[in-house]
Amino acid sequence: MKSVGITGGIGTGKSVVSHFLRILGFPVYDSDSEAKRLMNTHPEIRNKLIAMFGPDIYIGQELNRVLLARYIFIDLLLLQRINEIVHPIVREDFKSWCMRQKTAFVFMESAILFESGFENSVDEVWVVTAPEDMRICRVMVRNNCSEEDVRQRISVQLDETEKCKKADQVIRNDDKKPLIPQILNCLNYKGKLEC
Repeated sequence: MKSVGITGGIGTGKSVVSHFLRILGFPVYDSDSEAKRLMNTHPEIRNKLIAMFGPDIYIGQELNRVLLARYIFIDLLLLQRINEIVHPIVREDFKSWCMRQKTAFVFMESAILFESGFENSVDEVWVVTAPEDMRICRVMVRNNCSEEDVRQRISVQLDETEKCKKADQVIRNDDKKPLIPQILNCLNYKGKLEC
């Protein structure tokens, strides 16, 4: 089974590409959603976060994300410590998920594929990219936030040029070329069209 990581900065269209892949019959592991699920349900993560922040870090079975965000805002090193707890478990969950799939190819969508080291868990990497002004507009509309907020988020992500250099395939979501033919081209690149 071949695995492909899909990544790109905020507003580039990773989720749109993943959606098209699902329509084509390919399973896609959404690492962000799965990390959130695991932070709520995985005993090791729960125990370590409670040890770090106290029992108030959970409200019932749900992670208190507002409180966690406050802690991280005060001390960014906490984010690194949290990632050191969560990322290995997400990586193992992805491996387990892959083994349950019945297709020849699987996909992982991750905004932080390179930053988390998840690129080492996949056989190939696709980067979805778009012009910054287009990304800013998309995110402002989608998240109902200011341009300054979006620029701040972009500033803390790995540069798009660097991501593209590390990619096996680059999908340009800039309204100049339709996305579907680009995705099909990437799929055909190594005979991936058979689900």
